[in-house]
Amino acid sequence: MATAARRPAPVAAPDVFAPADLGPIRLRNRVIKSATFEGRTPKALVTDELIDYHLAPAAGGVGMTTVAYCAVAPEGRTDRRQIYMRPEALPGLRRLTDAVHATGAAVSAQLGHAGPVANSASNRLPSLAPTRRVSPFGSVTQGATVADLERIVKAHAEAARLAAEAGFDAVELHFGHNYLASAFFSPKLNRRKDGYGGAVAGRARFAREIAGAVRAEVGGRLAILAKLNMDDGVKGGLGPDESVQVARWLEEDGTLDALVLTCGSSLLNPMYLFRGDAPVTEFANAFKGVTRLGLKMVGSRFLKAYPYEPLYMLDLARQFRAELTMPLVLLGGVTDKAGMDTAMAEGFQFVAMARALLREPDLVERLRKDPTTTSLCIHCNKCMPTIYSRSRCALIEPEA
Repeated sequence: MATAARRPAPVAAPDVFAPADLGPIRLRNRVIKSATFEGRTPKALVTDELIDYHLAPAAGGVGMTTVAYCAVAPEGRTDRRQIYMRPEALPGLRRLTDAVHATGAAVSAQLGHAGPVANSASNRLPSLAPTRRVSPFGSVTQGATVADLERIVKAHAEAARLAAEAGFDAVELHFGHNYLASAFFSPKLNRRKDGYGGAVAGRARFAREIAGAVRAEVGGRLAILAKLNMDDGVKGGLGPDESVQVARWLEEDGTLDALVLTCGSSLLNPMYLFRGDAPVTEFANAFKGVTRLGLKMVGSRFLKAYPYEPLYMLDLARQFRAELTMPLVLLGGVTDKAGMDTAMAEGFQFVAMARALLREPDLVERLRKDPTTTSLCIHCNKCMPTIYSRSRCALIEPEA
């Protein structure tokens, strides 16, 4: 009688609170504090308040916290108060990394160029996009030249080197939300006729060059992650099918240690990333003059409300998990132990949290001690407009 073939025994899902390797580094657990702009760098340099902001979730139990947003060039900031990587920033960044390491957590620097999302008026520098366009705020974004792209690729490598010197354990390359690299992926935003446009291979070239340059510069000294849009949430933008192909190429290149899966466009559809209530009034009140008036009148067209549900990116992310072998970070609606366990069981190596940690920076440690703990975040998104002053949970720390 023939013997039935034995199926391999199922592999047990990892414990989200057990130590885990991420490229060349080891994290004390699999929970990452996601990059969200802190609004605590008035002179584009580290402040004590920025350090305290990251100490809170680090002491509260995350495996790694991510400093956002560290632009690779002055014109690549969404606001002139953001840090851009340069020698003058190193002493403060070293103070920050030393402080976080003292808690037992690791720390990552999110590196990127905002491209068409950059505020040219604030930066007093022209913003760049794959091709010339008028931004939703009325300014003209210049089409990047090949020389611009070569400069920005080198700037990413230099920024990664500076991050290593400052004591960071990892860097996260911002390939999402229609920042510059993400804008190149988008057929809607990238109408170029050269080798950086056209078919998806051309539109992916810039991001692949960035990742390759960073890997060549820092080798195995740092873990290298990239935040990649699975779906822009915009008609004519990057969708899942093309994004999966981009992810496959990044995996084949061997330049990354993990992908952080995200979605939405800061330029055209930001709420597709966040889900939950759309705080139109609060956003309008964060601006002055014509911008405030415009947001009050037509802000609901820009800030579209999408229903919130736990693990709201999971369905999209499954498509990537099925096609890739590299480590993936699940983001979006991770607020409790049950969600974390689901992510682990589905084959994701790490989870990322943001809004819930603004409300409760110690949530991870509390979940570790009591898995039945429930997050107090109600997904009202009133924290979103606070990035223009000082990022915080608006319900427990209203504007002074």
